[in-house]
Amino acid sequence: MASIPQLRGIPPRPRLALAVGSGGVRSAAALGLAEVLAESGLRPEAIAGCGSGALVAAAIALGFERDRSLALAASAWSARIARRTHWRSWWQLVAPRLAGFDEDFALRDDRLLLGELGKAFGGKRLEELPIPLRVAATDAATGRAVAIRQGSVVNALRASAATPLLHRGADVEGRRLVDGALSDPLALGALDDAPVVIAMGFTGIVPRCIDGPSQLVGQAATTVVNNLLLAKLEAARASGRCIVYLEPRFDRHVGRWETSALAEMHEIGREMARGRVGEIRRLVEGAVSMATQPSRFPFPPRIHL
Repeated sequence: MASIPQLRGIPPRPRLALAVGSGGVRSAAALGLAEVLAESGLRPEAIAGCGSGALVAAAIALGFERDRSLALAASAWSARIARRTHWRSWWQLVAPRLAGFDEDFALRDDRLLLGELGKAFGGKRLEELPIPLRVAATDAATGRAVAIRQGSVVNALRASAATPLLHRGADVEGRRLVDGALSDPLALGALDDAPVVIAMGFTGIVPRCIDGPSQLVGQAATTVVNNLLLAKLEAARASGRCIVYLEPRFDRHVGRWETSALAEMHEIGREMARGRVGEIRRLVEGAVSMATQPSRFPFPPRIHL
Protein backbone atom coordinates (compact mmCIF):
# COMPACT_ATOMS: atom_id res chain seq x y z
CA MET A 1 0.00 0.00 0.00
CA ALA A 2 1.37 3.39 -0.97
CA SER A 3 2.23 5.67 1.92
CA ILE A 4 0.15 8.79 2.50
CA PRO A 5 2.16 11.85 1.41
CA GLN A 6 2.92 14.48 4.01
CA LEU A 7 1.00 17.71 3.40
CA ARG A 8 3.25 20.59 2.41
CA GLY A 9 4.05 22.87 5.32
CA ILE A 10 2.68 20.49 7.97
CA PRO A 11 5.47 18.72 9.91
CA PRO A 12 5.02 15.05 10.80
CA ARG A 13 3.77 14.28 14.28
CA PRO A 14 6.75 13.50 16.54
CA ARG A 15 6.68 10.06 18.17
CA LEU A 16 9.25 10.98 20.82
CA ALA A 17 9.92 14.47 22.15
CA LEU A 18 12.07 16.14 24.79
CA ALA A 19 10.90 18.98 27.06
CA VAL A 20 13.25 21.18 29.10
CA GLY A 21 11.68 23.20 31.90
CA SER A 22 12.59 26.59 33.29
CA GLY A 23 15.21 26.43 36.03
CA GLY A 24 18.04 28.91 35.57
CA VAL A 25 21.47 27.29 35.39
CA ARG A 26 19.93 24.01 36.58
CA SER A 27 18.43 23.65 33.09
CA ALA A 28 21.92 22.75 31.87
CA ALA A 29 21.34 19.29 33.37
CA ALA A 30 19.23 18.60 30.26
CA LEU A 31 22.41 18.81 28.16
CA GLY A 32 23.72 15.74 29.98
CA LEU A 33 20.36 14.01 29.59
CA ALA A 34 20.31 14.64 25.83
CA GLU A 35 23.85 13.28 25.47
CA VAL A 36 22.99 10.01 27.23
CA LEU A 37 19.77 9.62 25.25
CA ALA A 38 21.69 10.08 21.98
CA GLU A 39 24.36 7.59 23.06
CA SER A 40 21.56 5.10 23.77
CA GLY A 41 19.88 5.61 20.39
CA LEU A 42 16.93 7.56 21.82
CA ARG A 43 16.70 10.63 19.63
CA PRO A 44 13.75 13.02 20.01
CA GLU A 45 11.96 14.14 16.87
CA ALA A 46 10.96 17.45 18.49
CA ILE A 47 12.19 19.46 21.45
CA ALA A 48 10.59 22.23 23.51
CA GLY A 49 11.83 24.54 26.22
CA CYS A 50 10.68 27.26 28.57
CA GLY A 51 12.70 30.22 29.82
CA SER A 52 16.29 29.19 30.49
CA GLY A 53 15.26 25.70 29.37
CA ALA A 54 14.46 27.13 25.93
CA LEU A 55 18.09 28.23 25.52
CA VAL A 56 19.28 24.74 26.45
CA ALA A 57 16.69 23.21 24.11
CA ALA A 58 17.94 25.40 21.26
CA ALA A 59 21.52 24.25 21.83
CA ILE A 60 20.37 20.62 21.76
CA ALA A 61 18.22 21.15 18.66
CA LEU A 62 21.21 22.63 16.81
CA GLY A 63 23.52 19.83 17.92
CA PHE A 64 25.93 22.08 19.82
CA GLU A 65 28.59 20.02 21.58
CA ARG A 66 29.06 20.23 25.35
CA ASP A 67 31.70 22.97 25.58
CA ARG A 68 29.93 25.24 23.10
CA SER A 69 26.60 24.81 24.89
CA LEU A 70 28.07 25.57 28.30
CA ALA A 71 29.96 28.58 26.96
CA LEU A 72 26.73 29.93 25.45
CA ALA A 73 24.88 29.50 28.75
CA ALA A 74 27.74 31.10 30.69
CA SER A 75 27.73 34.18 28.46
CA ALA A 76 23.92 34.54 28.26
CA TRP A 77 23.41 34.12 32.01
CA SER A 78 26.45 36.03 33.26
CA ALA A 79 26.00 38.61 36.02
CA ARG A 80 26.93 41.47 33.68
CA ILE A 81 23.94 40.53 31.51
CA ALA A 82 21.44 39.18 34.05
CA ARG A 83 21.83 42.27 36.29
CA ARG A 84 22.32 44.99 33.68
CA THR A 85 20.08 47.84 34.78
CA HIS A 86 17.75 49.70 32.45
CA TRP A 87 18.28 53.12 33.98
CA ARG A 88 15.26 54.77 32.35
CA SER A 89 13.03 52.42 34.35
CA TRP A 90 13.81 54.27 37.59
CA TRP A 91 12.45 57.49 36.11
CA GLN A 92 9.40 55.58 34.92
CA LEU A 93 8.78 54.38 38.47
CA VAL A 94 9.19 57.83 40.00
CA ALA A 95 7.23 59.75 37.36
CA PRO A 96 5.35 57.20 35.22
CA ARG A 97 3.42 59.72 33.13
CA LEU A 98 6.34 62.04 32.44
CA ALA A 99 8.77 59.20 31.69
CA GLY A 100 6.30 57.25 29.57
CA PHE A 101 5.55 54.13 31.60
CA ASP A 102 4.06 51.48 29.23
CA GLU A 103 4.13 47.75 28.43
CA ASP A 104 7.82 48.00 27.50
CA PHE A 105 8.77 48.82 31.11
CA ALA A 106 11.71 46.72 32.29
CA LEU A 107 14.16 46.97 35.17
CA ARG A 108 16.79 45.08 33.16
CA ASP A 109 18.43 46.12 29.90
CA ASP A 110 18.30 43.16 27.50
CA ARG A 111 20.51 44.54 24.71
CA LEU A 112 23.60 42.57 25.77
CA LEU A 113 21.54 39.37 26.03
CA LEU A 114 20.13 39.87 22.54
CA GLY A 115 23.66 40.41 21.29
CA GLU A 116 24.83 37.09 22.77
CA LEU A 117 21.82 35.26 21.37
CA GLY A 118 22.41 36.84 17.98
CA LYS A 119 26.02 35.67 17.93
CA ALA A 120 24.95 32.11 18.81
CA PHE A 121 21.88 31.70 16.59
CA GLY A 122 22.04 34.46 13.97
CA GLY A 123 19.03 34.35 11.67
CA LYS A 124 18.14 30.72 12.34
CA ARG A 125 14.46 29.78 12.44
CA LEU A 126 12.76 27.32 14.78
CA GLU A 127 11.23 25.20 12.03
CA GLU A 128 14.51 24.85 10.12
CA LEU A 129 16.69 23.41 12.89
CA PRO A 130 17.99 19.80 12.70
CA ILE A 131 15.50 18.95 15.45
CA PRO A 132 12.34 21.12 15.24
CA LEU A 133 12.30 23.48 18.22
CA ARG A 134 9.22 24.78 20.02
CA VAL A 135 9.32 27.49 22.66
CA ALA A 136 6.79 28.02 25.46
CA ALA A 137 5.66 31.60 26.11
CA THR A 138 2.66 33.45 27.53
CA ASP A 139 0.34 35.91 25.82
CA ALA A 140 0.65 39.08 27.90
CA ALA A 141 -2.84 40.26 26.95
CA THR A 142 -4.75 37.08 27.79
CA GLY A 143 -2.46 35.02 30.02
CA ARG A 144 -2.88 32.02 27.75
CA ALA A 145 -0.05 29.62 27.00
CA VAL A 146 1.50 29.99 23.55
CA ALA A 147 3.67 27.49 21.70
CA ILE A 148 6.02 29.25 19.26
CA ARG A 149 6.81 26.79 16.47
CA GLN A 150 8.16 29.02 13.71
CA GLY A 151 10.10 32.20 13.23
CA SER A 152 13.27 33.67 14.71
CA VAL A 153 15.04 31.56 17.33
CA VAL A 154 16.40 34.71 19.01
CA ASN A 155 12.99 36.36 19.27
CA ALA A 156 11.36 33.20 20.61
CA LEU A 157 14.02 32.76 23.29
CA ARG A 158 13.69 36.40 24.28
CA ALA A 159 9.91 36.01 24.63
CA SER A 160 10.08 32.84 26.71
CA ALA A 161 12.45 34.39 29.26
CA ALA A 162 10.82 37.84 29.49
CA THR A 163 9.86 38.01 33.17
CA PRO A 164 7.32 40.85 33.61
CA LEU A 165 8.76 43.97 35.30
CA LEU A 166 12.31 42.65 34.83
CA HIS A 167 12.40 42.24 31.04
CA ARG A 168 10.58 43.58 28.02
CA GLY A 169 8.20 41.26 26.23
CA ALA A 170 8.68 40.28 22.59
CA ASP A 171 6.33 40.80 19.65
CA VAL A 172 5.72 37.53 17.81
CA GLU A 173 3.14 37.29 15.01
CA GLY A 174 1.29 40.33 16.33
CA ARG A 175 1.19 39.18 19.97
CA ARG A 176 3.10 40.54 22.94
CA LEU A 177 4.65 37.46 24.57
CA VAL A 178 6.32 37.10 27.97
CA ASP A 179 7.79 34.45 30.28
CA GLY A 180 6.57 30.93 29.47
CA ALA A 181 6.84 29.92 33.14
CA LEU A 182 3.71 31.97 33.84
CA SER A 183 1.59 29.43 31.94
CA ASP A 184 3.65 26.29 31.15
CA PRO A 185 6.95 26.03 33.08
CA LEU A 186 7.63 22.49 31.81
CA ALA A 187 6.80 23.30 28.14
CA LEU A 188 4.63 20.18 27.83
CA GLY A 189 1.86 22.07 26.07
CA ALA A 190 4.21 22.97 23.24
CA LEU A 191 4.48 19.21 22.56
CA ASP A 192 0.78 18.40 22.73
CA ASP A 193 0.99 16.31 19.54
CA ALA A 194 3.74 14.04 20.91
CA PRO A 195 2.41 10.89 22.65
CA VAL A 196 5.76 10.22 24.35
CA VAL A 197 7.72 12.99 26.06
CA ILE A 198 10.86 12.83 28.18
CA ALA A 199 10.63 15.92 30.38
CA MET A 200 13.23 17.39 32.70
CA GLY A 201 11.77 19.88 35.16
CA PHE A 202 12.99 21.99 38.06
CA THR A 203 10.77 22.96 40.97
CA GLY A 204 12.03 26.00 42.84
CA ILE A 205 12.98 26.19 46.49
CA VAL A 206 10.47 28.31 48.38
CA PRO A 207 12.23 30.94 50.55
CA ARG A 208 11.60 30.30 54.24
CA CYS A 209 13.45 33.23 55.75
CA ILE A 210 11.53 36.38 54.84
CA ASP A 211 13.65 39.44 55.63
CA GLY A 212 12.70 41.68 52.74
CA PRO A 213 10.15 42.28 49.97
CA SER A 214 12.09 40.27 47.38
CA GLN A 215 11.91 37.13 49.54
CA LEU A 216 8.19 37.64 50.06
CA VAL A 217 7.59 38.00 46.33
CA GLY A 218 9.88 35.04 45.66
CA GLN A 219 7.97 32.88 48.09
CA ALA A 220 4.65 33.57 46.38
CA ALA A 221 6.00 33.29 42.82
CA THR A 222 7.88 30.05 43.47
CA THR A 223 4.85 28.45 45.09
CA VAL A 224 2.64 29.35 42.12
CA VAL A 225 5.11 28.12 39.49
CA ASN A 226 5.80 24.86 41.36
CA ASN A 227 2.10 24.08 41.64
CA LEU A 228 1.56 24.99 37.98
CA LEU A 229 4.37 22.67 36.87
CA LEU A 230 2.89 19.72 38.78
CA ALA A 231 -0.62 20.50 37.53
CA LYS A 232 0.55 20.59 33.90
CA LEU A 233 2.40 17.31 34.39
CA GLU A 234 -0.64 15.55 35.84
CA ALA A 235 -2.92 16.96 33.13
CA ALA A 236 -0.61 15.69 30.39
CA ARG A 237 -0.53 12.22 31.91
CA ALA A 238 -4.29 12.22 32.40
CA SER A 239 -4.70 12.92 28.67
CA GLY A 240 -3.21 9.50 27.91
CA ARG A 241 0.31 10.48 26.95
CA CYS A 242 3.43 8.82 28.32
CA ILE A 243 5.41 11.48 30.19
CA VAL A 244 8.76 10.32 31.56
CA TYR A 245 9.46 13.01 34.15
CA LEU A 246 12.96 13.56 35.49
CA GLU A 247 13.92 16.10 38.15
CA PRO A 248 17.55 16.23 39.30
CA ARG A 249 18.24 16.56 43.00
CA PHE A 250 21.05 18.77 44.19
CA ASP A 251 23.08 18.43 47.39
CA ARG A 252 23.30 22.19 47.81
CA HIS A 253 21.49 25.37 46.89
CA VAL A 254 22.27 26.38 43.32
CA GLY A 255 21.81 30.07 42.53
CA ARG A 256 19.57 30.76 39.55
CA TRP A 257 22.39 32.43 37.60
CA GLU A 258 25.35 30.66 39.25
CA THR A 259 27.19 30.09 35.99
CA SER A 260 30.20 28.57 37.76
CA ALA A 261 27.96 25.53 38.41
CA LEU A 262 27.10 24.86 34.74
CA ALA A 263 29.57 22.00 34.27
CA GLU A 264 28.36 20.47 37.54
CA MET A 265 24.73 20.68 36.35
CA HIS A 266 25.66 19.01 33.07
CA GLU A 267 27.32 16.10 34.88
CA ILE A 268 24.38 15.69 37.27
CA GLY A 269 22.11 15.38 34.25
CA ARG A 270 24.36 12.71 32.74
CA GLU A 271 24.52 10.71 35.96
CA MET A 272 20.75 10.81 36.41
CA ALA A 273 20.14 9.75 32.81
CA ARG A 274 22.67 6.90 32.98
CA GLY A 275 20.94 5.55 36.07
CA ARG A 276 17.52 5.52 34.41
CA VAL A 277 18.22 5.02 30.71
CA GLY A 278 17.11 1.37 30.79
CA GLU A 279 13.82 2.32 32.41
CA ILE A 280 13.38 5.21 29.99
CA ARG A 281 14.01 2.95 26.99
CA ARG A 282 11.41 0.39 28.11
CA LEU A 283 8.79 3.05 28.73
CA VAL A 284 9.51 4.89 25.51
CA GLU A 285 9.60 1.82 23.27
CA GLY A 286 6.32 0.54 24.69
CA ALA A 287 4.59 3.89 24.39
CA VAL A 288 5.95 4.60 20.89
CA SER A 289 4.63 1.22 19.75
CA MET A 290 1.16 2.09 21.09
CA ALA A 291 1.38 5.54 19.51
CA THR A 292 1.41 4.01 16.00
CA GLN A 293 -2.26 3.19 16.52
CA PRO A 294 -4.94 5.83 15.66
CA SER A 295 -4.75 8.59 18.24
CA ARG A 296 -7.51 9.04 20.79
CA PHE A 297 -5.62 11.50 22.99
CA PRO A 298 -7.89 14.40 24.08
CA PHE A 299 -5.29 17.13 23.63
CA PRO A 300 -6.37 20.51 25.05
CA PRO A 301 -6.75 23.49 22.68
CA ARG A 302 -3.59 25.55 22.27
CA ILE A 303 -2.43 28.68 20.53
CA HIS A 304 0.36 27.90 18.07
CA LEU A 305 2.53 30.51 16.40
